[in-house]
Amino acid sequence: MPLKEGDHILLFDGERKYFLELKPRIFSTTTDSLDLAFLIGKDYGDKVIGKKGSSFFILKPTIYDFIKNVERQTQIIYPKDIGYILLKLGVGPGKIVLECGTGSGALTLAFAYVVGDEGKVISYEKEERFFQLANRNLKRFCLDHRVELKLKEVVDSFEEEDVDAVFLDVREPWLLLKPAWDALKPGHPLGILVPTTNQVSHTLTQLLSLPFKDVEVLEVLVRRYKPNPERLRPEDRMVAHTGFLIFAKKVLTP
Repeated sequence: MPLKEGDHILLFDGERKYFLELKPRIFSTTTDSLDLAFLIGKDYGDKVIGKKGSSFFILKPTIYDFIKNVERQTQIIYPKDIGYILLKLGVGPGKIVLECGTGSGALTLAFAYVVGDEGKVISYEKEERFFQLANRNLKRFCLDHRVELKLKEVVDSFEEEDVDAVFLDVREPWLLLKPAWDALKPGHPLGILVPTTNQVSHTLTQLLSLPFKDVEVLEVLVRRYKPNPERLRPEDRMVAHTGFLIFAKKVLTP
């Protein structure tokens, strides 16, 4: 389908990728420039030539690219962690997912993308500035209709029950373990993200005192390699620790 104004694209110059919204304007790199109006009517995969002769390829962004390019005022959950979270929580079409701690909305965006139009994401955020930011990000990528954002601090309970999965991204998740248990369907998963080991220890102490089983603690590391078949070696930098993930499942008796 030909590209139209408002579509999102990745413009690749052979070394770097640029995430852009397609609208008439001059886009410039350090070596060349291109009128984006010229791309309207082109197709993903096409090659276009810049004003100084550089080649650019039009690539189709994925949900990975949307997440990496959200407007942010908080530390976002990285795609390397999000992929594992989605699988561990069993998120899929038609699922009802409860999230507490929306932040900039990166994980919310992924949840909304995966649950489809048949599912729903309910996300609580106590800070209005983050609430508004997440709402803008969801609208920017046309996924706001799958999400119910709630500007509210959860203290004793969630308003929902019988949800398919709960995820907590808050400073003191141990305070919300009982509300999370109450909201979950029996046998269904809880996920938690915390940045420090003392938070993990405190969360585990409280988690193991409640009817949760199948407890797992981990971190996800990503090591990239330079894509040169003649000189294959790791990149000089890697995305290492971004947070600790904790998972457990609700049972009816300890």
